[in-house]
Amino acid sequence: MVRCLARASASAPGAAARVELKRRLFDLSHSVLMEIMEQTRNTYSDDADEDMSKEAREMKEIIEEIIPLVGVANRKLADVVKRRNLFFDKMIDAERQKLKQLERKKGEVDASDSADEKMGMIGVMLSLQKTEPDVYMDTFISALVPNLLGVGTETTSTTMEWAMSLLLNHPDVLKKAQEEIESIVGGGRLVDKNDLPRLPYLHCIISETLRLYPAAPMLLPHEASTDCKIHGDCKIHGYDVPAGSMILVNAYAIHRDPATWKDPEEFRPERFEHGRAEGKFMMPFGMGRRVCPGENLAMRTMGLVLGALLQCFDWTRIRDAEVDMATATGTIMSKAVPLEALCKRRANMSAVLQKI
Repeated sequence: MVRCLARASASAPGAAARVELKRRLFDLSHSVLMEIMEQTRNTYSDDADEDMSKEAREMKEIIEEIIPLVGVANRKLADVVKRRNLFFDKMIDAERQKLKQLERKKGEVDASDSADEKMGMIGVMLSLQKTEPDVYMDTFISALVPNLLGVGTETTSTTMEWAMSLLLNHPDVLKKAQEEIESIVGGGRLVDKNDLPRLPYLHCIISETLRLYPAAPMLLPHEASTDCKIHGDCKIHGYDVPAGSMILVNAYAIHRDPATWKDPEEFRPERFEHGRAEGKFMMPFGMGRRVCPGENLAMRTMGLVLGALLQCFDWTRIRDAEVDMATATGTIMSKAVPLEALCKRRANMSAVLQKI
């Protein structure tokens, strides 16, 4: 992604390229998860748009059709889910064929001489069908893969788009983050995963973005397995919830509760500095035993991507007016207007960008 942005800015008038960040961020998030699922990355062709691979484009179209229809029982949703299932069935079938080829290869040569080939998550689950067929059924794999790839790609890329939108509307915060990266990482190499624990202000930016714009503002529905009581604040003595009741948690309202957060509508990453927000309710990934299993991957991905974008490029708004922060409808809190910005290579990163 950095390579594509550097090439685009170098060839643009004034060395500042106009880019739509959502497409690039979606493509990157999709590629990360594809490597986990299949040990592959997105592929590109000469006639494809430079900012998105063919696979990511098809996945993005499916997700954008599904999100507005989730929770609505109609024929449109059934049709797009069928298209989605066909997309993932092809992916799973391809992994099944790869697994068969690998097994044949191991049977033809001595195990000590054969190359140790890594398998993606789909391949691992297919291989476990032999030992645990009652668990790793085709229906289980076909249900799990779309959820992980579809939801994981959209939520991560959307959160990064919100973060960049907030930074463009608060250039002082953007500059402070760049200064932190310069002091810790410098300009001789790209930021990497080992730098993330030493970039606390960057983490504060991500936390504040998740507070203001949680990707799943209503979280996922939960069901009470037994009769229980949900406790409220000092003015409310709680609610008796019968077993089988559906529970919806409004994370958006909790994150903006003025009783907990000072000036809750304002973007202030500093509120998370030095443990100031310790103990305050933040649940962008849910909490407890049903917390999102992709939280660690999402946080690391967002840290690396935002760190690289701020380290390598200077970012400015297309116009003098602030970035439109209106939200779209749907179960995932996306921007109504995709983010476009001007991207210019930073002078101190020229040598690094020429090498990658």
